[in-house]
Amino acid sequence: MSPSSVHSENALAEDLAHVLRHTAGLWEPLRGGSVFITGGTGFFGRWLLESFAHANRELSLGAKATVLTRNPEAFRATASHLNPEAGIALVSGDVRTFTAAQIDAQLPAGWPRQHGFLIHAATEASAKLNTENPLLMVDTIVAGTRAALDFAVATGVRRFLLTSSGAVYGRQPAEITHVSEDYLGAPDCTDVGSAYGEGKRLAELLCACYTQQHGLECLIARCFAFVGPFLPLDAHFAIGNFIRDALRGGPIRVGGDGTPFRSYLHAADLAVWLWTILFRAAPGRPYNVGSPSDLNIRGMAEAVRVAAGLGEGIQVAKTPIPGQAPSRYVPSTSRSENELGLKADIDLHTAIKRTISWHQKLPRA
Repeated sequence: MSPSSVHSENALAEDLAHVLRHTAGLWEPLRGGSVFITGGTGFFGRWLLESFAHANRELSLGAKATVLTRNPEAFRATASHLNPEAGIALVSGDVRTFTAAQIDAQLPAGWPRQHGFLIHAATEASAKLNTENPLLMVDTIVAGTRAALDFAVATGVRRFLLTSSGAVYGRQPAEITHVSEDYLGAPDCTDVGSAYGEGKRLAELLCACYTQQHGLECLIARCFAFVGPFLPLDAHFAIGNFIRDALRGGPIRVGGDGTPFRSYLHAADLAVWLWTILFRAAPGRPYNVGSPSDLNIRGMAEAVRVAAGLGEGIQVAKTPIPGQAPSRYVPSTSRSENELGLKADIDLHTAIKRTISWHQKLPRA
């Protein structure tokens, strides 16, 4: 087993135990069954696979997960414990064009070709791609969702979980502190910067069409912002950038004026929410996934500084404009709480400390 795999299993023990405690009664539909996962090697996917492998072992489910990825060899090099012995098989393919025949040709002998469940989590929330190649962003989301839906129909999937996004709501009005699933706002469809949000809106519509035409039970998780192990520290996620700065000893740099409000759900809670939605949510009914505990970006930087044990050292690039209402990207989670019993169990301070600790213990090349 590679050093990174050993590190993952040991460092995630507390978080994986947390996931299993909160999902232990949900896994029976998957006993002896199969789930297909796209995007299984990204941030969301890695948490789904780690928690699946843990539940599979601890509950003796005898379940199988087939995972679509662009580069199985690269993933095996960093996560060798997520292998067929753990109930996980990796297959190579482009999410936009993969077919059941292409997947079948790569599977181990005796591996299931039919799947009761499918989780479509293949699209990265990449601000860089959204800016540099919005057409590719839209194509990856829309064609990828269509291919996943066609695969689901071809392989007998009953329940299909789409990891959508809070971006479908467009700009959150300042007077709405927590946006709910009933809000009918939308991104500006004439702005290429809306490629990600508009792509996710169309992905949700495709799910509704396949429910009507094929009877597929489609579940929709509208995901917001998260923190935890495996979160990239060099992408556009503010909290990841702050943690990177803290690990370097500071200062923590805030690129804007620090006034926008965000909230962050720990990735272990994210895994709990996604598995719960897959097994228990009402088809065709979107559920916000995130934390309702909001904090502005300047306060988030301060939270990281405190969790990291740094002295003073926060640099804010811009001065707030007097009288300008701060932007918000914060979900209402009342539907998830009331209908599915979900909540943010891991507080932000603990979430940040666990993320910092995980990165500090990563094996060095």
